[in-house]
Amino acid sequence: MFAADGADDTDGASLPGRRRMLAAMAAGVTLAALAGCKQKSAPKFQGSDISGTDIGSGMAMVDGSGQLRTLADYKGKVVVVFFGYTHCPDVCPTAMAELAQAMTLLKEDAKKVQVIMITVDPQRDTGTALNAYVKAFNPSFVGLTGTPEQLHKTAQSFKAYYAKAPGPTPEQYAMDHSSSFYIIDQQGHARVLLNGNAPAKTIAGDIQQLL
Repeated sequence: MFAADGADDTDGASLPGRRRMLAAMAAGVTLAALAGCKQKSAPKFQGSDISGTDIGSGMAMVDGSGQLRTLADYKGKVVVVFFGYTHCPDVCPTAMAELAQAMTLLKEDAKKVQVIMITVDPQRDTGTALNAYVKAFNPSFVGLTGTPEQLHKTAQSFKAYYAKAPGPTPEQYAMDHSSSFYIIDQQGHARVLLNGNAPAKTIAGDIQQLL
């Protein structure tokens, strides 16, 4: 009987020790969870990581309804920006087709993404023409045009190149331009720069990292 009472007293005396051990274990689990979260918040992009830059922050162009649009209008969505023009013979339609396929690969997550094509040919690409062009690839896509001055400032903000290339007649000119996909996170910060010939799987993968 005495031994049983002694055993009870010993167990009672070790209770604070067990509590300290359990608290230490809980703290360890919490730290491990935090480490896991920290690791998840540092995505590994297939494109060039441009986090911390202000690329694209000066975007100010006009949509198909005549509304001036900046990146602030698309906060809450991952934005993919591409510079091109409707008379582009091959590079632009190929890039837009890959973007459309990327949206298919993203499935339901595509609703959290906004693809924008900014024309480098505002002389010919009216809001109506550009709107019809981009929506032929995907109904959710947006086309932005504007004045030559607006384009100049916006392209400078993205560090994008464009120039008119003379054709056989004054009306049949082409536009030389850089071909890249700029991926901007849901807070409006530039994060990834992808080559304009990147396949849909790569585009979708880098977008997914930001969702």
